[in-house]
Amino acid sequence: MSALLNILSGGAAHGLVTSVASKFKEMTGVEIEGEFGAVGVMADKLRKGMSSDLVILTAPIMAQLVQEHLVLATSITDIGLVETAIAVRAGDAAPPIHDLAGLRNALLAADAIFVPDMVASTAGSHVSNILQKLGIADEVAGRLKIYPNGATAMRHLAASDATHPIGCTQSTEIISTPGVVLSGSLPAGCELATMYTAGVTTQALDAAAAQALLELLTGADARQLRRRAGFV
Repeated sequence: MSALLNILSGGAAHGLVTSVASKFKEMTGVEIEGEFGAVGVMADKLRKGMSSDLVILTAPIMAQLVQEHLVLATSITDIGLVETAIAVRAGDAAPPIHDLAGLRNALLAADAIFVPDMVASTAGSHVSNILQKLGIADEVAGRLKIYPNGATAMRHLAASDATHPIGCTQSTEIISTPGVVLSGSLPAGCELATMYTAGVTTQALDAAAAQALLELLTGADARQLRRRAGFV
């Protein structure tokens, strides 16, 4: 094994990977070098030749990468489902979002709405669809605060000086960001649970270490870590 393992991952898995990094180094002597962001951006980085031993992305994108001979089909392993959810600053009141009307009212009441990339990220594109479905896309367009990924959006939500800010991204990114709290899942009719999957790349420089990390992330021993990180 080499001394460094390169991974490309959706932001949803950042907290989970961080939680096992020390144990992985103790087991293997290998440090994890990771880039985390919108899944579409991460997939394109791999396609453009960025060095990576392991990728963690949504299941449909991983299936595409297998077809493109960029990820080994035999290595594909599900990590778990991640919900897209609502976030508020720590200390702010959680809005009632138990139904579509409640979600619509909460978004209309917000003077700043923090979201990830609305094209390349899973949660961001879903938010775009929700705003259209609720018929408020034009009304709230000027309040959208769009960042490259959910983690960055949540950090800016935590630091926001807006009066009534709100955020929407994947639950794992909310849970792992200090200064924001998970307010609640999206209501029926707008819910989204996304399967995240890991796989070893066909050009991995250290396939053995990549497989070891994959097994550590998805094994029974890490079940509680996955739950705490927001995977269901």
